Amino acid sequence: MPQRHSKNNNDLAFFTYDEKRKLGYGTQKERLGKDSIKPFDACCLCLKPFIDPMCCQKGHVFCKECILECLLAQKKDIQRKLAAHAALQKQEKEEEEEKLMLQKARELDAFDQQNHGAVPQYSDRNHGRDKHGFHGANSVKATSYEEEALRTMKAFWLPSATPEAPAKVEAPSTSTVCPEGKEKLKMKTLFPIQFTEDNSEENESNSLDKTYICPSCKVTLTNTLSLVALSSCGHVFCKKCADKFMAVDKVCLVCNKACKERNLVNLEKGGTGFAGHGDRLQATDFKHLGSGSGLGLVRPAMKT
Repeated sequence: MPQRHSKNNNDLAFFTYDEKRKLGYGTQKERLGKDSIKPFDACCLCLKPFIDPMCCQKGHVFCKECILECLLAQKKDIQRKLAAHAALQKQEKEEEEEKLMLQKARELDAFDQQNHGAVPQYSDRNHGRDKHGFHGANSVKATSYEEEALRTMKAFWLPSATPEAPAKVEAPSTSTVCPEGKEKLKMKTLFPIQFTEDNSEENESNSLDKTYICPSCKVTLTNTLSLVALSSCGHVFCKKCADKFMAVDKVCLVCNKACKERNLVNLEKGGTGFAGHGDRLQATDFKHLGSGSGLGLVRPAMKT
């Protein structure tokens, strides 16, 4: 007979550590692989190898066609929101004017009833009389008070009489934003960038894909390298060459165009699963056990 062990003891009223581990209970962490990270030479919108790359001042790279379509769609959406906001303001103004007119009419009606309450109301088809047999001001006032009470009654337990808070819609922002960094972005702040292709014979024979190199040190550009683009001319270098030469000489090593320190833009990119740059290289989920079902429910882990 095999020896009874804690891992084989599954008749307890609670889950053991080994059972929780097998069910995946707790925070599950997984290092993202290369396939889960965007390459440095891919567009942030279409996630394909870029065509005519454009870069913003924060280092996000887009295809020229993709970013133009995105900014145009944002402008159309802004125009639609502005038109809806203007229509809403016009409606609110009309409602306020209508309320003022109704309030004035109510005040005039109350004044007229107070001064001519004892006069018979011949407009009444049935010539209704109250219990005392005459058209008095008391009966008219009571009726108007009841109607006003029913109109202004706020009953939270009745769906038809539940009060509604007026929704105030603020004016939408008129500036376009970067789809990746969510900062303000204009077309004139974008600048084209140029990558140096590796045209060596070895690369042409070994690979059909485009391979980019640093024009200074001739190192192949990958996700493990930090890249710097010059906003003045658009050439892309590795960060080591940019810090060693261009930050000191204030001139581009390819076209000899003058540049300043503010022209050095660090390109944003994802890293690999083992050696990468960025803060979102680890996927984290928290799995807790369902009540009475023995199954695990997954939800995003809380940041600590």
